[in-house]
Amino acid sequence: MGGRVLVVNEQGFLLADSDGSVVPKTLYATSGRPEIQRALEGTPFSEIRDSIDLGHDIMATAVPIQDEQRLLGAVRITRSVQQVNDNIRNITIGLGAIGLAALAAGMLLAFWLAGSLSRPLTGLAAAAKRLGHGDLSARAGDVSGAREVEELGQSFDEMADRLERSVHAQREFVANASHQLRTPLTAMKLRLEGAIAEAPDEAVRQRLLAADLEVDRLSGIVDRLLVMAREIEEGTSANVDLSEAVDRAVLRWKERAGQRDSTIVARGDGGAARVDPTDLDQIIDNLVDNATSYAPGEVTIESGGSNGQVFVAVLDRGPGIDPRDLAHVTERFYRGRGVPSDGSGLGLAIARQLVEKWGGTLNVESARAEGTRVEVRLDAAMTFTSP
Repeated sequence: MGGRVLVVNEQGFLLADSDGSVVPKTLYATSGRPEIQRALEGTPFSEIRDSIDLGHDIMATAVPIQDEQRLLGAVRITRSVQQVNDNIRNITIGLGAIGLAALAAGMLLAFWLAGSLSRPLTGLAAAAKRLGHGDLSARAGDVSGAREVEELGQSFDEMADRLERSVHAQREFVANASHQLRTPLTAMKLRLEGAIAEAPDEAVRQRLLAADLEVDRLSGIVDRLLVMAREIEEGTSANVDLSEAVDRAVLRWKERAGQRDSTIVARGDGGAARVDPTDLDQIIDNLVDNATSYAPGEVTIESGGSNGQVFVAVLDRGPGIDPRDLAHVTERFYRGRGVPSDGSGLGLAIARQLVEKWGGTLNVESARAEGTRVEVRLDAAMTFTSP
């Protein structure tokens, strides 16, 4: 143990010394060695005290030696306090080293476990991202890992299968609806036009004209519903000249706007937007349709660009939108207060969704008796090449 052991008899005389430096029969039960006195009284005792002989502090511990109830003597063990402290320090360092090694091993094990758990989840997240961007063939595949992770991968693939079937069914519906709805509407339109031309009197002619307008309105609703169903298609972006898109819109709407007691005016500096041309035409058509339907008069189509973006805005001089309705006018099928009931409530909703598909924004500003301004902002194209 690196210490010194003394054995004394019941009178306190030395019997044995591990150092052999003291003559046996020397009296050790003295006031300078209280631990021996206490042990000879039958009580174990320990203390730290200064050793005159050694010149440094020692820890002395003495216990009695007994045979049943009979005291035979005492044993004392002394060690240098510095040695004890050194041993404690060495033990502490050893425990610290073991703790650090265990911590390092735990961290390595944790990293390994985290990697084994995150790898399948990372693959699953990548598949979900591809699916979200329109890749209907994206699947997680065979996901290895914990049972819960494997079940999650299977559930994801089942969901993707159902989504793909649903999208394909929707596309089939779009094609069938386009054929089934447009054909009878076109035939009805032709018959009404023939009947209008052969109307026997003005009253009948006016009723037929009203029916013809209803057919046009129904055709517009059908077109909007088909556009909404087709929003699942990504489309192909191109550099679209806004000035040309606005000019095309003016030509398309010139005659129809006149029938609604409206005029179409174009102004602005134009610009080039990164968007699908068909989507942009549909956006402008919906905004102009709303303006000429609910605010007859002068309607302005404005275009321009600033801060890395371009915009197209449609302004009317109508009565404006009720402030309570302003936050909801881009919701599907929403009908504002005091708005005629012959609309579909889809125009602004479709325009907003088409704009957001290309990373843009649609903002509606309106004030009572001052008109309404609907602005569409899109990312500007870096370059533009005329077709």
